[in-house]
Amino acid sequence: MILGAAAMAGTTVTAADSLPEHNLEELNVVAVKQEAILREEAVSATVIGRREIEELDITGMKTASNVIPNFYIPDYGSRITSSIYVRGIGARMDQPAVGLNVDNVPYLNKDAYDFDIADIASIEMLRGPQSTLYGRNTMGGLINITTLSPMSYQGWRIMVQGGSGTSFKGSAGWYGKINDRLATSLTLSGTYSGGYFTNLYDGKKLDHEKSGAARWKTQWRVSNDVSIQNSFSATLLRQGGYPYEYIETGEINYNDTCFYRRFTLNDGLTVNYRGRGFTLTSITAVQHIDDNMTLDQDFLPLPYFTLTQKQKETALTEDIVIKGEAVEGRYRWLGGVFGFYKHLKMEAPVTFKDEGIRSLIEDHRNDANPYYPIEWDTREFPLLSDFTIPTRGGALYHESRFETGNWHFTGGIRFDYEVATLNYLSRCDTGYEIYRREEDGTLVPFNDVEIKINDSGRLSRRYFNWMPRISVMYDFDGALSGNVYGVWSKGYKAGGFNTQMFSEVLQGRLMSIMGIGGNHDIDEIVGYKPEYSWNYEIGAHLSALDGKITADLSLFLIECRDQQMTTFPDGTTTGRIMTNAGKTRSLGGEISLSGKPRRNVTLTASYGYTNARFVDYDDGKMQYKGKYIPYAPHNTLFLQGLLELPVKKDFLGLNKIIFDLNMKGTGKIYWNESNSLHQNFYAEAGGAITLSANKWELQIWGENLTDTRFNTFYFMSMGNEFLQRGKPARGGVTLRFNF
Repeated sequence: MILGAAAMAGTTVTAADSLPEHNLEELNVVAVKQEAILREEAVSATVIGRREIEELDITGMKTASNVIPNFYIPDYGSRITSSIYVRGIGARMDQPAVGLNVDNVPYLNKDAYDFDIADIASIEMLRGPQSTLYGRNTMGGLINITTLSPMSYQGWRIMVQGGSGTSFKGSAGWYGKINDRLATSLTLSGTYSGGYFTNLYDGKKLDHEKSGAARWKTQWRVSNDVSIQNSFSATLLRQGGYPYEYIETGEINYNDTCFYRRFTLNDGLTVNYRGRGFTLTSITAVQHIDDNMTLDQDFLPLPYFTLTQKQKETALTEDIVIKGEAVEGRYRWLGGVFGFYKHLKMEAPVTFKDEGIRSLIEDHRNDANPYYPIEWDTREFPLLSDFTIPTRGGALYHESRFETGNWHFTGGIRFDYEVATLNYLSRCDTGYEIYRREEDGTLVPFNDVEIKINDSGRLSRRYFNWMPRISVMYDFDGALSGNVYGVWSKGYKAGGFNTQMFSEVLQGRLMSIMGIGGNHDIDEIVGYKPEYSWNYEIGAHLSALDGKITADLSLFLIECRDQQMTTFPDGTTTGRIMTNAGKTRSLGGEISLSGKPRRNVTLTASYGYTNARFVDYDDGKMQYKGKYIPYAPHNTLFLQGLLELPVKKDFLGLNKIIFDLNMKGTGKIYWNESNSLHQNFYAEAGGAITLSANKWELQIWGENLTDTRFNTFYFMSMGNEFLQRGKPARGGVTLRFNF
């Protein structure tokens, strides 16, 4: 459903209207493939409405972390590190485990997942595999973000915010109707943050950031049968980042500059046609990302080496969906065809510097042959790696739904074919001098060696998958009403190429020329396989007291094959690798509760538990059977209480004061496969006081008010251990105008 929001045409959302009741399923109008009310489907889902979004200052997926049970996005590194963990399924690099749609536009590259977006109308998170209808890389779930419709709101929306860390945000949006059938909006937004973490090397803040975004959204009801929506957006980001603390010293202290820069363009055109007995929808999307990640990869105050990764990716997707109307109210069906093509061009040079040349190359070589030591010609040289990665794929899918009495049966299947190709060019042009050690210890020049490496090649992978889904649901009424359901489904995450390992391949080639070490098998070390899962879930959506109390519950078991794991291979110095574990299993449950004990009081709670372990994983050094999967939290917890007090005395249109008290909890999180290091469960308290009027709102808010000390990330590099701390207590003021 593309312009479903147009059904609300003719209404105007005021500041008071921007705070609707907690139960917001009726605003879920973006679903093309699922039902409009998710609680009527056999799926574990969470819908966050605009009131929660504004109260919690949610501007994207990362700020929604923990509000949704078993949904966790750690805040570390920079905005390229969009790691998402759902029910023990996650990804630190390359292919995402969770899909993302914004106004029906699918995002294929997870490097572009972490962004701020103004005027979000709703966020819905479907947990568990959505692969049957949405395909690759949705085995953990799917997120739909919907922005405000110009059909439902007309006027201006302005927001300004200032807070801790010298942070500022602002947005201005104009929403207007040209006529009863045509509406458009233009929204501009920007952020600035001075940062929280200081690099001792130069005394500057590392995690500074500034960004800007623009969105142009148009909705056109051409006729009673045809509607069109187009959503165009562009974002620009300039960021520092990577405040990694060296555990041995407890300091953030490194000499080379780290930054992340990104420019994105996204455009999605949705055309909806209602025929006799069916609805046909076409979703055409174009995405472009141009970014640059540059790192002091050793994160020490010595000149070892730096990494730069520049990407330019353009993707085109087309999804054609046909939906049959209910036959005698009992049978419905949906089918579709999906195709995509994306072209990635990447440059990933690793530059060795003085200390890296000495300790990682010269010392290693000279220890092996002390009588003929070497010395590099220069104290800095690059290992150059260039790639082009075209990927294309297509899919056919179908789903049938049959109802009889209170029973609902659904069955679907998807056939997916994908071809990924890697064209690589690895280069190195350097050299060293060999000396002969005389009996008195003096060194005499012996030979000058030039190293010229120019390797190129092509790798290709083809994947064919089938992804079924079967569900059964039973509705019941009474003092306690709702439904219970069971789901069996298959999840799939695409395979790919370890481009970051080419610096290691080049280093191996270099060392073999010097007579030590050996070459890597490129085909073996660079490629990694797809990840599959079989998923079993039972759940319920319950309501009592005429909807004043709602509960959503689910229990799940996930059996995963070839789960993709990010590791640092033995002996590597410059690369990390995606590898496949043998078997894993994840089991757990979720519960979400919402109630209104009084008209002006809303209480919300959500809890997720995940027990994710290796069933069979041997990395050649250790067997990890029975160990917990790292980086996936065992528990997520969210509690929120809202109290709305009406204001009888008129003051600048003020009509109510809203008090919000909330808490987010996360953990335990293991940091490695051996489970020798972990982050215990921790909680962060937050809150806000909002003065709400017809045309304005003033909000005073705080996050991590307890100033809880916790870690969001841990890793090893060159045998050294690093971590990133969570952000400290912070607060600010937000002012919104609607007119």
